Amino acid sequence: MKNLKYTRRKLTQKVMFFLSVVSAFIGIAMLFLILGYIIYKGGHGINLDFFTKLPTPVGVPGGGMVNALIGSTYLIGLASLLSIPVGILIGVYLSEFGRGAFASAVRFVSETLTGVPSIVMGIFAYSIVVIPMGRFSALAGAFALSLLMLPIIVKSTEELLKMVPNDLREASLALGIPRWKTILKVVLSTAKSGVITGIMLAIARVGGEAAPLLFTAFGNSFMNWRPDQPIASLPVQIYVYASSPYEDWHQKAWAAALVLMGIVLITNIIARVYARKK
Repeated sequence: MKNLKYTRRKLTQKVMFFLSVVSAFIGIAMLFLILGYIIYKGGHGINLDFFTKLPTPVGVPGGGMVNALIGSTYLIGLASLLSIPVGILIGVYLSEFGRGAFASAVRFVSETLTGVPSIVMGIFAYSIVVIPMGRFSALAGAFALSLLMLPIIVKSTEELLKMVPNDLREASLALGIPRWKTILKVVLSTAKSGVITGIMLAIARVGGEAAPLLFTAFGNSFMNWRPDQPIASLPVQIYVYASSPYEDWHQKAWAAALVLMGIVLITNIIARVYARKK
C-alpha cells in the first residue's frame, strides 16, 4: 500500500513537472514568435529618416516619426515629474507612519488603482483636464500617464522600505538624528536601488499606452513643446497609421511598433539588471 502511494506521488510529480515545462516552453515560444514577427515586419522601415524627419502627407514617400519619439519622451518626462515625488512620499507615509483607518484607505485605493484599465484613466483625465481647458494637451496626457504610474511607485516604495531592517532606524534615532533625516538619509538611501527599479518599471508600464492618450494628448503631425497643446506619441501614431488604408503608413506603423517594443524591453532589462546588481 505504501509503495502504491509512493509510486502515485512520483507519477504525479513527474506529470506536473512535464506540464510546467511544456507551459513555460509555450509561453517563451509565443514571446519569441511575436518578437520575431514584429522584427520581420518593422525592420524594413527602420532607417535614419525614421528618427530624424517629420511624417509626410499621404502619397509622399519618406518621412519619419521624430515628433512621436520626442513627444513620447516629453509626455513620460512630465508624467514622471507629477507621479514620482508624490508616489515616493505616499510610499514613505504608508511604510513609516501608515497606521489606522486613513492609512488603510490610502493603501486600498493605491492597490485598486493598480487594476484600473488605462482607458478609464484616460476618460477621467479627459473630464478633469481636457474639458476645463477646452483642448487636448500634453499636460492632460501626462496627467493620465501619471495616474497609471502612481500606484506602481507607491506599492514598490512601500514594500521596499518595509524590507529595511528596523535596527538601522533604531541606531540612527539612538544617535539623536531626527526621524525625518533618518527616513531620508538612512531608510530611503538603503532602499534607493529598489525604489529606482520600481520607477523604471512604472515608466516601462506606461510607455506603450495608447488608450489614455487618445482622450488627452490626442496627437500632432508637427513638433510641439507647449504643454497646453496637443502632442504626438508613438502609441497613438501606431494606432492611427495601423488603422489607415495606406500601405506606406502600415509599414511605418510596424517600424514604430518595433522601436516602441525595443524601448520597453530595454527599460525592463535595465531595471532588472540594476536591481540584481544592487
